[in-house]
Amino acid sequence: MKISQTKITLNQCINSLNMISNFEKSEAYRKKIHNLIPGGAHTYSKGDDQFPLLSPAAIAYGKGGYLFDLDGNKFLDCSMGLTSVSLGHAYEPVLERVRQELEKGVNFMRPSYIEGEMAEKFLSLVPQHQMIKFAKNGSIVTTAAVKLARAYTGRKLVAFPSDHPFYSYDDWFIGKTACDFGVPEEISALSVTFKSCDLNSLIELFNKYPGQIACVITEPERSMDSELPGYNAGEFLKQAIELSHQNGALFIIDEMITGFKTDFPGSIKKYNLKPDMATWGKGIANGFSFCALTGTKEVMELGGIRNKGKEKVFLISTTHGGETHSIAAGLATIAEFENKNVIQHNQSLGNYFVEAVWNVIQTHKLSEYVSVLNSNWMPVLFFKDHQKQICNGMRTYVLQQLIRNGVLCQGMFIPCFGHTKQDVEVFAAALNDSLTNYLRISEEGYANYLKGEPTKPVFRKYL
Repeated sequence: MKISQTKITLNQCINSLNMISNFEKSEAYRKKIHNLIPGGAHTYSKGDDQFPLLSPAAIAYGKGGYLFDLDGNKFLDCSMGLTSVSLGHAYEPVLERVRQELEKGVNFMRPSYIEGEMAEKFLSLVPQHQMIKFAKNGSIVTTAAVKLARAYTGRKLVAFPSDHPFYSYDDWFIGKTACDFGVPEEISALSVTFKSCDLNSLIELFNKYPGQIACVITEPERSMDSELPGYNAGEFLKQAIELSHQNGALFIIDEMITGFKTDFPGSIKKYNLKPDMATWGKGIANGFSFCALTGTKEVMELGGIRNKGKEKVFLISTTHGGETHSIAAGLATIAEFENKNVIQHNQSLGNYFVEAVWNVIQTHKLSEYVSVLNSNWMPVLFFKDHQKQICNGMRTYVLQQLIRNGVLCQGMFIPCFGHTKQDVEVFAAALNDSLTNYLRISEEGYANYLKGEPTKPVFRKYL
């Protein structure tokens, strides 16, 4: 890629790095929490095995693009609530709208008026779809979409890319991962997979299971897709949708990650896509628990109660799906995106991040060993050892050093409206320090420099 001559004032930022070494309260927290909560957290991606040992075990609070741990340490937040915080922590315009709803009560015996307000507003962003259903997490709405597709088509099989990281904690997805323990084979057999971004692989799947696939569900794009030579995400998706319809299957776009990042509201608009359903969550309510399933009226009405005499589809029925404060957070988030051009800010910052990181990598002459994906909505870093092989140990070592320098990172950067160019420069300064003697450390063995064990994949067969 072409690197501009933008100068990152590394020396100034280096002088402001935190140089954190005190995790005393975090260590105490870590010792007790696994006796209370399986895995020590309610999301496996937040678990201790996903971070270096020298890291905050729990967060006390966040503000803007920064986090503060139990020991009072301050960190630049690079993943923003696993991509769910799109505006910034404790973002005041969202909090103000939430406070207003809290004063009115959050849950009632009939639907709240705000549910209709959100339905109209969100569907105005997705003109391809006419109906919407709310939930509290992404797994609920992806599973609901699969159920609707099976009911609509009368088929059993669901297809998704084998190389995408996560769609649901429910059995239809988990049964096809390394963590299939506890999922009956009969359930796993109802899910089939294809290679992402590969139309021929999807064609082969339809040929292998003629008349059996109820739906295809896929993320519309990933940051790593930008590295595929000649790949056009929009063209692939349009062809995949057409192929699915030709074979009698529905097509579901999963915008959990891409929503409010690749475009507003997401890739469905960016590429002018017309899937039968789409799932939404994470960044659409700035970290509050609000997710949604949108779809065509023909499909979504199966989950309604107006088709007298028709068999009923028990779609989504959650006590907390209509909580007013979370919906209010979503409405306030939408308003900020509409009025303040958040997408442009975040993507411009993403471009600046990629440029800054490449400048640091080139300064250390490590371009064959450290790289960053050229994605302005979710740039991801990769680390290789001195033999030019992807190395999780070296990745963990760099993350450890970033944390020491006041940057909490899992190998990616999620730009949010609360981040600034100065924050990117802080990251660049921390990375610059963390890459010092990178090759020598790899040759001597990262274990000599890493406290604790390397991080582990979430989806692994054994602990």
